[in-house]
This record gives sequence, C-alpha cells and structure tokens, in this order.
Amino acid sequence: MGISSSHTENGIIEVTVDYPPVNAVPSQGWFELAKAITAAGEDPDARVVILRAENRGFCAGVDLKEIQRAEGYNALVAANRGCAKAFAAVYDCEVPVIAAVNGFCLGGGVGLVGNADIIVASDDATFGLPEVDRGALGAATHLARLVPQHLMRTLYYTARNVSAQTLHHHGSVVEVVPRAQLDDAAREIAKEIAKKDTAVIRAAKEAINGIDPQRVHQSYRFEQGFTFELNLTGVSDHARQAFLDGNHARQANDS
Repeated sequence: MGISSSHTENGIIEVTVDYPPVNAVPSQGWFELAKAITAAGEDPDARVVILRAENRGFCAGVDLKEIQRAEGYNALVAANRGCAKAFAAVYDCEVPVIAAVNGFCLGGGVGLVGNADIIVASDDATFGLPEVDRGALGAATHLARLVPQHLMRTLYYTARNVSAQTLHHHGSVVEVVPRAQLDDAAREIAKEIAKKDTAVIRAAKEAINGIDPQRVHQSYRFEQGFTFELNLTGVSDHARQAFLDGNHARQANDS
C-alpha cells in the first residue's frame, strides 16, 4: 500500500498509487509520489514512466479527513506543498510520463494527469474538480490542459465530471479502452517510445516543456493561495465537514 515503483522491460518504470479504497492520498503520499517519479526520470536506464493506480479509481484527490482532523494549518500546508511537488514531478520528469487512468480521477488526480505527457483511460473513467464543493481552489491549471477554456470553466464552477470519451473527443486522452485492457494499452505506447533513442526522447521532453505557453508551476501555486485564504476565513472547514458528513450519511444508508 502507498506509492511503489517497478521496473519492467526496456526501461519502462511503472509508478503505482495504492491507498485503498479510493486513493485519497495523504499529504506524505504526495511527497512520496513526487520522489518516486523524479527518481524514475533520473534513472539512466529509464525510457518512459507509466503512472497507474490500484483500487476503485485513479485518484480521489487529497485525504480530506487528514486535513479536517488536524489542528491548525500544518496538514493543509503539507497537502498543498505535496500536491505541488507531485504535479511538478510529473511535468519535469526527464522522460515521458503516461497516465493510465481507471475509474474516477478527481482533484489532485486531474493535477497529475493534466501534467502527464500522454493519457490512456478506461471506458469507465471520469474526470472532475470538486474543489468548489470542498471550499478549495486548484488544478484549473491542469484541467485547462485537458479541455477547451469554456468547458473548463463550466466544469470548474459546477464541479461536474466529464467522461474519458469526451476527453478523447478533445484530443487530450489518446485512447479509451475497456478497464481490463488499460495497463496493456499504456504499456504498448510505452514500448513504442522505449524503442526510440533515449537521448533524443529526453531532449524532446525538455524542448516541449520549454515551449509550453502555460507556466504550470506558477499558475497552480497562484490558485493555491486562494485555497489558503478560504481556509483562513473558515469557509473551507465548513465545506469539508459538510462533504464528510454527507459521505457518512450515504454510507449509513447503503448499509
């Protein structure tokens, strides 16, 4: 459980997120994910990284329970910094990163996927930012890399989800496959990249980042400033508690 890395054939490194049941990642987990992805890119034998997940969905974002039960703002600051580190690690990884997205991809999951180089998704995958319902802001930077501007704004303000098929239509998801075929689909693309001259691919990754019109690190940290402001005024605490209470009520009804 947690963050793990495994070397497969031809310089392909798979980094797996595993926080049952929904991959709500604790603050330390974001730092560990950043470290794993950075280390993979720095491995001289690495040619491509696949970011994948176990459990019911790719990522449910940050662990809100951790933030809500903590006194003061240390847990919030840790989560903010951890997310920024992890998102940046995906973007700055020295080799291409392929995100293999299963099930739901929410909040911080969108931050990871939006900074990936290539996205493959299962046919049941959905993407969304429920931040406004949680009293937070963030990852609009990354959602804007997945969908056109006005759709991004609609999704952000309404906290609606969008399907993998819709992202495929807009060109941000390269392939949508049955869930059982997701890992194989990501590995096939990884193998294709791994056959290339790794020096050229590494240079290509750096070059593409260098011409990117969006300064993803700065814009995301700008967004996070408003999250902290909302926490200082107490808005976020109320919103998080309402969400957690609603989850408990739904679980009780289901049982």
